[in-house]
Amino acid sequence: MHEPDAQTRELMLENETLRSRMTYLLEQAERNHSIMCRHQAFDLKIVGATSFQELVTTIFETLPVISDLDTVTLSLVDPEADIYTVMHKLGVDYEVLPNLLFCEHAGELGFRQDEGRRPKPLLGPYAPSRHGGMFPHPPPGLQSVAMVPLLRNTRLIGSLNLGSADPNRFTAALGTDFVEHMGSIVAICLENVISNEMLKFIGLTDSLTGVYNRRYIDRRLVEEIARARRQGYRISCMYIDIDHFKRVNDTVGHQGGDEVLREVAQRIKAELRISDALGRFGGEEFVVLLIDADLESASMVAQRIRASVALTPVGLATGEHVPVTVSIGVATLADFERDHAIEGVAQDLVAQADGALYQAKASGRNRVVSVA
Repeated sequence: MHEPDAQTRELMLENETLRSRMTYLLEQAERNHSIMCRHQAFDLKIVGATSFQELVTTIFETLPVISDLDTVTLSLVDPEADIYTVMHKLGVDYEVLPNLLFCEHAGELGFRQDEGRRPKPLLGPYAPSRHGGMFPHPPPGLQSVAMVPLLRNTRLIGSLNLGSADPNRFTAALGTDFVEHMGSIVAICLENVISNEMLKFIGLTDSLTGVYNRRYIDRRLVEEIARARRQGYRISCMYIDIDHFKRVNDTVGHQGGDEVLREVAQRIKAELRISDALGRFGGEEFVVLLIDADLESASMVAQRIRASVALTPVGLATGEHVPVTVSIGVATLADFERDHAIEGVAQDLVAQADGALYQAKASGRNRVVSVA
């Protein structure tokens, strides 16, 4: 058997190289197809998110897995802390979202914002002094990062921040089309879900005083009782009524009465924690939910509210000053009947506070009555 000549050997080597190249290209095509399918599934998942917490949680839990990343954070521009506050009031638990960040100004994100030009993603090696604000809890060995601007029209609403332990994962020479596409999808979903949550919040808010309405308090009380059953803490309820409010309206008119309602709501709110909830139940009646508060501490808060309202007359736009007092009933839910429906337990708690309020008004007004 003859040895292949040099030309044949060269052809065989060339064929082997072509086969290896073809195998590599097929593997890359399969890998890219798999990546594309995973990202399409991710896009569909975040597009289908119905709440802010669901959307953000999906980004943090899913994106690192499908993109083989070591960390993902999200920075949102929130000048007046409106997003932070409303989402918290709608039940978002920030403790389980440590990689969700808020900044006051878009300039804090570090993107160049030349007039008429869209800011571009920033890719390169991780530098703690420069990127620490975007990665407050960096994983060990973080090497390269990509900050992707989140844009709606020309407005910068935030930044999607990606980090990898691979120093070559994000470099200045890398193309950015793929991460820009990802950023545009995330930005659209964020804007939509935040807008929907804001509308939901408006629907749960009393338009006159800016505090919650009865619908919200009823819903929140059921949620808190369920949580309190699991975690074993107490819930207290206050029922507050402005004394002789009809007399206020008769004296200063309905516009003056509206000013009194707004001011009383603000004085009540000033004595509460961020975890508590204040709602207007209609007319001159307010209800407060005090979370993780026993009867003694709730009664102390009620006395502070009563004193705050009575201490200083309410100043009106007309220059008049109206003396106002409130009566308050307080009740506490300490022991839970496990076999009772939560909705019924919630109604009973509010009814007990309402009964205590009736006693406060019957015994002279401008006072607090507590019932165990």
